[in-house]
Amino acid sequence: MKRLRWVAGAVVLAVLAGGGVAAATRDAPRPAGRYVTDDDGRALILHGFNTASSAKSTPDGLPELSEADVEREYRDMGTNFVRFLLQWRAVEPSPGTYDMKYLDKVAERIAWYRTRGYHVMLDMHQDLWGNGITPSKVAGNGAPQWATFMDGLPVAAGQPMWELYYLEPGVIRAFDNFWNTTGGHPDLMDRYARAWKAVADRFKDDPAVIGYDLMNEPWGGSVQGAAFETGPLAALYRKTIAEIRSVDPDSWIFLEPQAVGVNWGLPSALPYFDDPRGGPARIAFAPHLYPLPLDLGDDYTAGSREWTDRTLGWWRENILRTAERMKAPILLGEFGLDMTRPGAADLVERILDLTDENAMGRAYWSRDPGSWGPYDKGRAGPLVGVYARPYPRAVGGVPVRVVWDEKAVKLTITFDANETGPTEVYLPAATFPKGGEASLGTAAWDAGKRILTVTTKTSGRLDLVITPA
Repeated sequence: MKRLRWVAGAVVLAVLAGGGVAAATRDAPRPAGRYVTDDDGRALILHGFNTASSAKSTPDGLPELSEADVEREYRDMGTNFVRFLLQWRAVEPSPGTYDMKYLDKVAERIAWYRTRGYHVMLDMHQDLWGNGITPSKVAGNGAPQWATFMDGLPVAAGQPMWELYYLEPGVIRAFDNFWNTTGGHPDLMDRYARAWKAVADRFKDDPAVIGYDLMNEPWGGSVQGAAFETGPLAALYRKTIAEIRSVDPDSWIFLEPQAVGVNWGLPSALPYFDDPRGGPARIAFAPHLYPLPLDLGDDYTAGSREWTDRTLGWWRENILRTAERMKAPILLGEFGLDMTRPGAADLVERILDLTDENAMGRAYWSRDPGSWGPYDKGRAGPLVGVYARPYPRAVGGVPVRVVWDEKAVKLTITFDANETGPTEVYLPAATFPKGGEASLGTAAWDAGKRILTVTTKTSGRLDLVITPA
């Protein structure tokens, strides 16, 4: 959603002032101990980027990205994860017709990541429903023209902030018709779910594809809050889970809450979802995080830092509570900001610490060039130095917390060891120039990949401390 600074912010502020968040976050939960796992059962700490906003507007729905860009990202920051944007308009250009050539081009790009050991999550992205909401086709992205029904209601072009389009009558009606709250288009959700089936059928055997993010930042149109999340959104998710599982029983399925409010720290009402696959469920919770003070225009500086940190605390508590209800691991699917703003690097570090402390994965928005991304005009920006931090890519057990002490140059991984396999730790050259030493077990260093592999024979709770060699 990025920089959601609209009138709805006033509603959220009113809720906060009335104690809504405080009431919702009493007795803060502890991390639930559920994690996205690999085929061996090791817990994965996913650390990477969204690729990329450029896919929203390109005619073919593909990001402006090269294999050399992927290689540079790995060499500079050691990422192991990508949230790869898809466009429904490209997957299903006409009703019931799926563009296999488009999916083949997606597969070519996934291969760039696969050869470097990445995990890829495919994200069916939308903002403002689709590019058919205005004649110029420059405002929205995601849905195809044939699935856009505004029933003659207007959409005023030239909004000063793109998010304001969500409040236009035509955009609201397009969503209402999709969710079938109008009763006029009962087929659209089914078509969307079947489009996901086509995607899953194409990628179910690709070892790099870890799973599917069913819809980016869902918007309920005229139905909002708990009524939306437990009603139309839950119905879509159940339909889509069933379609995916009919062809792919093993990949992870990632579910997002309503973005408005939840991105800022308010509670989500998403319910528990059954997973019809045989074996343990593979359904994960994938919220986004854009702290409200920053969305309202503040920087992460002395004047608003305390207020921002408070909203981060609310976000953590409510996200953990929702994940516990869903019995699901957590992946932070989006966070980001203009890295040229005061305090930006400090905020990214704060969010990296928050996700480490709760052993959550994360994907920064986004890999596009510019002030928000890691590179601007071909040069590494301030984000590269912040994002290139040591982290466990895979843990041979159940992570409890991860703590990076930059001053002491010490990474501590607390986990309950089991027999799923070794723990793999990425160590950047800036802080671990000659690799690392492990406080327990046996360690092997791969200087090319900058991965320290630690094998432990002891079971139970362990503190694995990594220091420079």
